[in-house]
Amino acid sequence: MKHLASFLILLISVHSYAQESIGSFEKYPVFSGCSDTATENLESCFNDTMQVFVLANFKNPDIVTSQDYKGMVTVFFEVTKEGDFEIIYVDALYKELKDEVKRIFALLPNITPATYNGNATYVQFTMPIMIPLMDLAPIEVIAEVDGGEKTQGVEKSDTLINEYDAIVKIPYANDEYKSNINIPLSHHNYSKFDPSLNRVGLNNHTAQKPYIYSEVNKYYNFEEKNQALLRDRNSWLGRKLWNEHMVTLKGKDYWLTLDPGVDLQSGIDSENHTNSTTYNNTRLITTQGGIGKNISFFAVIYESQGRFAGYFNRYAESIKPDGGNPAIIPGQGIAKEFKADSYDYPVATGHVSYSPSKAFNLQLGHGKLFLGDGYRSLLLSDNASSYPFFKLNTTFWKLKYTNTWMSLRDVRPEVTDSGSFRTKFMANHYLSYNVTKRLNIGLFESIIWQNDNDRGFDFNYMNPIIFFRAIEFSTGSRGGNALIGLTAKYKFTDRVNAYGQFIIDEFSTSDVSGANGSYKNKTGYQLGVKYYDAFGLSNLTLQAEYNRLRPFTYSHNSVVLNYGHNNQSMAHTLGANFSEFIAIARYDYGRVFADAKFIFAKRGFEFNTSEDSFYYGGSIYGTEDDREQDNGYEIAGGNTAKFFHMELQGGYVINPATNLKVYASLIYRNLNPKVDTETVFKSETTWVNLGIRTDLFNWYNDF
Repeated sequence: MKHLASFLILLISVHSYAQESIGSFEKYPVFSGCSDTATENLESCFNDTMQVFVLANFKNPDIVTSQDYKGMVTVFFEVTKEGDFEIIYVDALYKELKDEVKRIFALLPNITPATYNGNATYVQFTMPIMIPLMDLAPIEVIAEVDGGEKTQGVEKSDTLINEYDAIVKIPYANDEYKSNINIPLSHHNYSKFDPSLNRVGLNNHTAQKPYIYSEVNKYYNFEEKNQALLRDRNSWLGRKLWNEHMVTLKGKDYWLTLDPGVDLQSGIDSENHTNSTTYNNTRLITTQGGIGKNISFFAVIYESQGRFAGYFNRYAESIKPDGGNPAIIPGQGIAKEFKADSYDYPVATGHVSYSPSKAFNLQLGHGKLFLGDGYRSLLLSDNASSYPFFKLNTTFWKLKYTNTWMSLRDVRPEVTDSGSFRTKFMANHYLSYNVTKRLNIGLFESIIWQNDNDRGFDFNYMNPIIFFRAIEFSTGSRGGNALIGLTAKYKFTDRVNAYGQFIIDEFSTSDVSGANGSYKNKTGYQLGVKYYDAFGLSNLTLQAEYNRLRPFTYSHNSVVLNYGHNNQSMAHTLGANFSEFIAIARYDYGRVFADAKFIFAKRGFEFNTSEDSFYYGGSIYGTEDDREQDNGYEIAGGNTAKFFHMELQGGYVINPATNLKVYASLIYRNLNPKVDTETVFKSETTWVNLGIRTDLFNWYNDF
């Protein structure tokens, strides 16, 4: 115990809360050794006893001694109405310090609780433990009066004068990890906890994304994992740069974080000989927080300018909206002109999440969703730019049922009405069922409809149970576009699982089952496998995936009712009429990460020439009325093209709390069509990029 005297300080600041709100108390909690102490001296006796007890029982962790650590441990605890000590949280640099504090508090005896109006009440305390030991600091007591009663001679009006000063700030304790906030969609970040969610015997559901922190934290301890990555920084700037959120605020019933962020990229494109330099300059502000136990929120505002590789720019301009703006940045949104050859594209996303019970989670937001276990999704992906949505998750027994309603836009000139973009709506049902401890199956149903006959949002589709096909039939089959799908996942072991999807766009049994290549045979499937800790190497994940979609899938005879938003597919990035094989490797070692992705595809485009203007089912925005024939369509028909995309990336996580990363990437892309046209032609690109980004969403460069 000798060395402990040079190591530890115990400072006790008391913040008291009584009844249902912050309140005064008449009498301090009483240790047995203080039972004969006068009431006015109970405060000193309580704190002296706490000090002696902690100092007598504290055992210095080896890691603290070896690293000569100097800093603070903050303990927020409660003496309950029953006189028990309960730790609410411990904030410390080292996990060993947290464990030691929890061990000590488990040894504390039951004591006589505090009283308010003669009744037992709870009291909450904050206890900063400074390292090394110094003199005990004065104790500050903050108290209010409940119900207009007098306490210790203080009138309610006098107390209210000090209401502002009585607001208590509690140290932030990584509250996001226990919240109902969505975990930002990022393939690399999700791969970190994917193995923990896919062990044999778990009764969770992995297809409905984004996940919320609280449902993942049961299987993957975010705080413990991030603690292992923390760098030893004592200065405010060092902690904020390497370990923590920039601004944190926490009280008894709320918490909030605020962070600046960036997505700065600088690169070279080998294909563009006029101006080979590329860049992206994004500044962003992100905030997240919680109010009470059930309400959480998250929001990001981006302000961006950029110029990208030639193929990326060409595609962005090929899907430009009506109204004069030059492009839509894939996955981001409508862009304005910036300088002579760049784009300006502001983006804002966010959501409010409410969980009234363990069974239900409701979300209202503007963002992206994803359904599936693969890199791609044939049902719903985060490929397109953000959209307004309302989502209801219901989880019980072996089921998770997700209902989503979305508002989408068609921004093409041919459908613009009086200068306004055309609005359409989408509603989805997805039911996930854990059949066994290894097998999961999912049933999917989706409907898209437009504001025809001024019906606006059709409340027929608000019913979370009834089949959409029945509603579509009752409202007119050409008034909606319905899709159905089936998913499955099988866990062979804790380290290997296989997954798949099957989708039918037009439910015509004879055309789907027939072998005549009908244009109505709008089907697709996905097969994939994941291998965690591959070949015994921890944190190495390998993934192989095959996707195949027939022509005309996601399109519709009423052209507005395609499966798209802002001129981008709501499902697979490549649209339709293709076969694709993807191989992915992801590896993490501490803060270092590396990814490798290889895509081989055979794609079918339209010719779009005066000699051949037929629609071959590649673009989801084509109209079936322009097809050449009814039958004889094969995968990658039309202007057939071979496609190869390789993407290598490596980097370092600067701050795990904000997902700030520095990285370098290399993209090689080769597209070789049968016939060069104005929009589809042979191209070979090598794109090298260096950047620093706050990783909050997926950039898809592989189209």
